[in-house]
Amino acid sequence: MQQLEKLLAPINDFLLCETPDEWISVALENIDLLLIDHCNCEKKAAGTAMALMFRYSNRSELLLKMSKLAREELRHFEQVLRILKKRNIEYRPIPASRYAKGLIKHVRTYEPQALVDKLIIGAYIESRSCERFAKLAPLLDDELHKFYLSLLKSESRHFADYLTLSQLYSEEDITARVKFFAEVESELILSSDGEIRFHSGVPS
Repeated sequence: MQQLEKLLAPINDFLLCETPDEWISVALENIDLLLIDHCNCEKKAAGTAMALMFRYSNRSELLLKMSKLAREELRHFEQVLRILKKRNIEYRPIPASRYAKGLIKHVRTYEPQALVDKLIIGAYIESRSCERFAKLAPLLDDELHKFYLSLLKSESRHFADYLTLSQLYSEEDITARVKFFAEVESELILSSDGEIRFHSGVPS
């Protein structure tokens, strides 16, 4: 328990808000849909890491961290896919939540600021995933409970990697930009949302 609290402490400090209880309640009623969306999220996370590698192929530290991250996210994708198959849940593409688009629309259009913003957004997506894994795990069946807790270590490391890289490639202190995205992220999580997804807001 202490180890879990230690792992989550920097993530909870990074996020401006906790996941609302209303989201938890509706998520528990839609676990099949949530698992499908989780599967899609892992695939997209791997794709994002690969896209960063191709777009910024001259940045060795980014290449090393994103290569490892992509492999881990694909492994998580495979794990969720196996859980879906075991539970006779058909995997299918579903519309994404507004969450990532709501963050990405604020990315600056010039470099290296665009890269810095993308990395900060990556840190928020990973940290929110981690926070929700921890919130959901105690309320799920034994298989999902163990699985979601097993993801916390790697997801928290992904959060740290994204944040470290964002400062590494920034020409100035990133505190103000982190604060800006913290407020955008919090608004997306706390405002009414017509869909239930892994990163959706308060169910309307």
